[in-house]
Amino acid sequence: MTTEVDPFPRRHARTQRFTLGAPRAFTVAPDGSRVAFLRSGSGTDRANSLWVLDPRDGAERLAADPRVLLGGASEELSPQEQARRERSREGGAGIVGYATDAAVELASFALSGRLFTTELQAGTTRELRVPGPVIDPRPSPDGRHIAYVARGALRVVGVGGEDDRALGGPESAEVTYGLAEFVAAEEMGRSRGFWWAPDARRLLVARVDDTPVRQWWIADPAHPEREPRNVRYPAAGTPNADVRLFLFGLDGERTEVLWDRSRYPYLAHVHWSEAGAPLLLVQARDQRSQLFLAADPTTGSTRMVHADEDPTWLELFPGVPCWSPSGQLVRIADEGGARVLAVGERPLTSGQLHIRAVLDVGADDVLVSASAGAEAEAAEIGEVHVYRVNELGVERVSQEPGVHSAVRAGGVTVLVTATLDRPGTRVQVLQDGKPAATVRSHAEDPGVSPRVTLTEGGARRIPCAVLMPRDYHGDAPLPVLMDPYGGPHGQRVTAAHNAHLTSQWFADQGFAVIVADGRGTPGRSPAWEKAIRDDVAAIVLQDQVDALHALAGEFPLDLDRVAIRGWSFGGYLAALAALRRPDVFHAAVVGAPVTDLRLYDTHYQERYLGHPDEHPEVYRRNSLVDDAGLVDPAEPHRPMLIIHGLADDNVVVAHSLRLSSALLAAGRPHEVLPLSGVTHMTPQETVAENLLRLQLDFLRRSLADRGKTR
Repeated sequence: MTTEVDPFPRRHARTQRFTLGAPRAFTVAPDGSRVAFLRSGSGTDRANSLWVLDPRDGAERLAADPRVLLGGASEELSPQEQARRERSREGGAGIVGYATDAAVELASFALSGRLFTTELQAGTTRELRVPGPVIDPRPSPDGRHIAYVARGALRVVGVGGEDDRALGGPESAEVTYGLAEFVAAEEMGRSRGFWWAPDARRLLVARVDDTPVRQWWIADPAHPEREPRNVRYPAAGTPNADVRLFLFGLDGERTEVLWDRSRYPYLAHVHWSEAGAPLLLVQARDQRSQLFLAADPTTGSTRMVHADEDPTWLELFPGVPCWSPSGQLVRIADEGGARVLAVGERPLTSGQLHIRAVLDVGADDVLVSASAGAEAEAAEIGEVHVYRVNELGVERVSQEPGVHSAVRAGGVTVLVTATLDRPGTRVQVLQDGKPAATVRSHAEDPGVSPRVTLTEGGARRIPCAVLMPRDYHGDAPLPVLMDPYGGPHGQRVTAAHNAHLTSQWFADQGFAVIVADGRGTPGRSPAWEKAIRDDVAAIVLQDQVDALHALAGEFPLDLDRVAIRGWSFGGYLAALAALRRPDVFHAAVVGAPVTDLRLYDTHYQERYLGHPDEHPEVYRRNSLVDDAGLVDPAEPHRPMLIIHGLADDNVVVAHSLRLSSALLAAGRPHEVLPLSGVTHMTPQETVAENLLRLQLDFLRRSLADRGKTR
């Protein structure tokens, strides 16, 4: 077995899970002449640079180097920029995002709160001296202006730095123009707050008023001399931000876009292209109805293009809604028990595919990512592929078993591929469907190949990954570590090498590790995802138990020594396991758990459990702090290690403190590990490294004690 001096935890932390140095954030020019992307210089370098690749010969050229632009100075991030990165789970540095004009000739980006532009063909970069700190700069489609946000105002400046002016705001500390509100960025997948018109003469701009949202305070107990940080957090059942949308002309003229905001308060998606009028997707608060609206760019009035209703909830999807080049509505819908692609009113796919995202809409086809649907002849466990879809049928673009995504324009497709048998990702550039170039990756090789079996467990065929120690060749039963996420939007069972590295490290310490994606996790079918409505706790926990027991008939598992670990939803699931099924689970590592479900945000929590004022019993039934397992003396105690970052503004530390208080009141021994200055991401190297080691120590102690008493 691997010893404690194993360098994997340190390398895993220093490389940010072996992601540093990998190319990402691709943009293809509409004529296919160049591909822009981000990449850092090595597998331990956090600072991303902007690069350009020529698909004709694969030549790469450095377009913007953050170290040169900052003159070696360290980055300074505003609180708003730090919050944006937390929402997007961005742990990198340097140029972490950029935007381009329509021709992909001009790029803009913010660096240390300053505004830079790069001419991608010439490779020249300049700074525009504008008020800051700058957030989310975006060139106009014609490349003549840059719009950006600074101190809550949406501003526009000429590409040469001339005529800088505010179009909207600032009004007050609680009102911003051009930024996404908390639930949009955290839950809806909308990280933006403004959109250029195709003719570059106007912008759609979101105005967010956080005044109705309750104030919370995030303190740093390690530094009592510092004031607590004020955040506006829309907890379940409490008021959301007031979000309105305006059309701004470059001359400052503004017109409000009107819809029934009282009935449909969530602005989930905005799309504006040459193919049609501005397109909005707005949702009711209960997320069971939504409207696709076309806006008149002159008057701001809207008309309904399509309406959706679902008795459970309506999911949101990347890349849609949008217009096709011919002006038809492109959307993803749950119809007939399947998740399908629809263009106009006609579904173009069936239950053979489970559509996950729209990647590009062309004149002749739609490029999508999808997994095998419920009607597929063979299960492709953990695989996601890229497909071309049109009225003539479906063609698979990606061929290797694995997880694939793509970006496409001008006959050029950038195909990003991860497989089980190869570390990291491979990025191929395809010209008219044929390989033309490969984008180099500087990511470190983990030096470990997971010994993973992808399978299905139980009567419900729960997707599972089983990892055994690499040097294990016997049949003696091994202690078991369940290692799930197990909840919405978190697929862990994937046909990708690096996804299983941490699980393999735990396996190499002497565990049989099981990752199970039960009901509620994505990628299988709408019914699978929506089965958890109103009964999240019981269903996700039962599927972990069923998967464990089913796999015990196929693998050498010691069911008298079973532990579980998880973070975020996985932490919630781990605590559930220890409290509600101590007959099955004997120790739990509970990381950043949601314990009192009334303390999590509106858009997420109300989707699955409804409004807490209307369904208080549902929240009690699914919350940990009200759990009968805390106080029932007949239930045996199971060791529990609770870990939480004190700076977490997503799952605030109050969740773990309330769980600890409830355990203490019930006389239940437990351990609490507070992480000073750490957010939900735990990006700090020493924290990330030592968390793995501390968890291992706790698991060994807990299960060893149990082994002695058998």
